[in-house]
Amino acid sequence: MTNRRDFLKQSGLVAGAIVADSALRKAGAQPQLREPLSPPMPVMDAATRDLMMEALNASKMAGADYADVRIGRYRANFVQTREHQIVNVADTDSMGCGVRALVDGTWGFAATRTLTKDGVAGAAKKAVAVAKATRVGRDRAVQLAPAAANKDVAWQSAFTVDPWTIPIEQKADLLLKANAEAMKATNVKYVFSAMFFRKDERNYANTDGSVVTQTIIHSWVPMQITAVAPDASDFQNRGSVSQPMGRGYEYVLAQNLVGNAAKWGEEASQKLKAKPVDVGRYDLVLHPSHLWLTIHESIGHPTELDRANGYEANYAGTSFVAPPEKV
Repeated sequence: MTNRRDFLKQSGLVAGAIVADSALRKAGAQPQLREPLSPPMPVMDAATRDLMMEALNASKMAGADYADVRIGRYRANFVQTREHQIVNVADTDSMGCGVRALVDGTWGFAATRTLTKDGVAGAAKKAVAVAKATRVGRDRAVQLAPAAANKDVAWQSAFTVDPWTIPIEQKADLLLKANAEAMKATNVKYVFSAMFFRKDERNYANTDGSVVTQTIIHSWVPMQITAVAPDASDFQNRGSVSQPMGRGYEYVLAQNLVGNAAKWGEEASQKLKAKPVDVGRYDLVLHPSHLWLTIHESIGHPTELDRANGYEANYAGTSFVAPPEKV
């Protein structure tokens, strides 16, 4: 998990790079472009480890047969623009600890935002108390499958450029340039573009000896371009220019927003003249960029356990599947 010292160090490096790049440009020199290096694997800091060990110890002392603890930091960064202006910038940051305890085959859970030894120990004791209290309603004991311990291991998603190292001004500038290009297309009147980033720093430990740390980054750069008919009788949108991806800022650059914006704008304008589809039966060919949504709606929702059990029936509907004992 990133601590204050590491944050300041990374910020200083980014600021230094910006100053150096500016000086090179003023001097007429072109900076050398290099392939970005993958960030080093995350390393769990000692304070986080100590807190997790405290929670596990408190769970065992309170009577847990097994326990696991998670301490996570969840950050999000958003930049939204319309035509030639920035309309929203947001930066969120939250941290917390969750403890699961298994007592006599019954689960208990508790969480806290108080990341001190007393705070996590209190959550651990509460998790055990919840397990003991709900024992009376248990139908059958939980039995954990054997699993090997993963001691001191680390993993991170496949990103090369951490979006949090990119200045907000640079992100907004890219979006506004793309908007300006899109506005050059025929009949285009409105453009929305944004960048959404999420960074999860997850730390996990259990009483079997596993200690794991992970860093996961998600990036998305949506854009919606609206073309309006000359007589204002119709309007059409061109969206879905990219999909959310478990990558870093390099994914944003790979979309080539500025280079593609005018083409996407023309495609929105072309839809104004598109012939309506006649009613009938057709073979449907799905582009991979849309297939994920089809799978999400047709298979993802129906296989949600609460929906299959009949507990959930919202706008996504009910389910055509059910656990074997309910068929």
